[in-house]
Amino acid sequence: MANDLETLKNETLAALKQASTHSEWDAVRVGTLGRSGKLTGLLRQLGSFSHEERKERGQALNRLRDELTVLIEQRGREIEELALQQRLAEETVDITQPPATAPAGLIHPVSRTIEEITAIFGAMDFHVAEGPDIESQWHNFSALNTPEHHPARTEQDTFYLPAVGESEELRVLRTQTSGVQVRTMLGEKPPIRIIAPGRTYRADHDATHSPMFHQCEGLVIEKGITLGHLKGCLTEFLRAFFNQPDLPVRFRASYFPFTEPSMEIDIGWSRETGVIGAGADWLEVLGAGMVHSRVLSNCGLDPAEWQGFAFGMGIERLAMLKNGITDLRSFYESDLRWLRHYGFSSLSPATLTEGF
Repeated sequence: MANDLETLKNETLAALKQASTHSEWDAVRVGTLGRSGKLTGLLRQLGSFSHEERKERGQALNRLRDELTVLIEQRGREIEELALQQRLAEETVDITQPPATAPAGLIHPVSRTIEEITAIFGAMDFHVAEGPDIESQWHNFSALNTPEHHPARTEQDTFYLPAVGESEELRVLRTQTSGVQVRTMLGEKPPIRIIAPGRTYRADHDATHSPMFHQCEGLVIEKGITLGHLKGCLTEFLRAFFNQPDLPVRFRASYFPFTEPSMEIDIGWSRETGVIGAGADWLEVLGAGMVHSRVLSNCGLDPAEWQGFAFGMGIERLAMLKNGITDLRSFYESDLRWLRHYGFSSLSPATLTEGF
């Protein structure tokens, strides 16, 4: 073998021996056998030799190329094996050590309260209905027998949004989920039995009010519905929710523009201790009433044929009462310590309390 070929072989072998990583090995391979490699360059010079010299040198170059190809591939496999052994050594897991555990996620009290409400009313054959957070003023106010001069329609009490399209009427972030009731009556034929949990928005913010909060409303539309049905339904719900079969429940006359008669529902509690069901005091927890005939007419239903009742409750309020939470604002502060204390395991689904 010519001296230059012997030199190229020795240089390549020395470089392969020094290569310890895949990138270093690949640099040797490309520098020797690549398009611009040293051996490739010698092959391109064959044209400058005579016929006899070209034949002899070409055979020598081909033998060297085959030999170097085998040596380079062999060294590549060795480097891959060494890298694998190193990874196995570094990534060894001691199976005798206990596994690292991350704290389990918990269900937020608002979500759990919605689940509990849904489970109780689901057993009464209610189904969940949904609607948009951004409503027209007709769905949110007018259809519910709330005229334009009503205080709830002023900008001081309500979040308004710009009109869209050709309409000049401002849209509104729904102040209650009653718009879902309206949409259900317009889109479904009675009998109707729904609950509508969801976010609502009002311009309030203190320890017991939030500009965004959750509400659950219910609606029943059937023939022959009376005030007795309303009282029985809500009494059973409250007793099941608070897990007190003998919970005192009081229905007190009130006023809502969309129901007639209207009432506030109170439960027995102790003002001194805050214990639900004990003591001689009363605590208001939700509002209800028989659906106003004008609301039925606005939604295309004949009041002479169909009757119904509706009710609404603040989900945070019920969660606070049931779980001993004193400040509404803590629901939205994203404090993990608070959630670990008041949260619920995902492995304990909300179900009906035994006996209801």
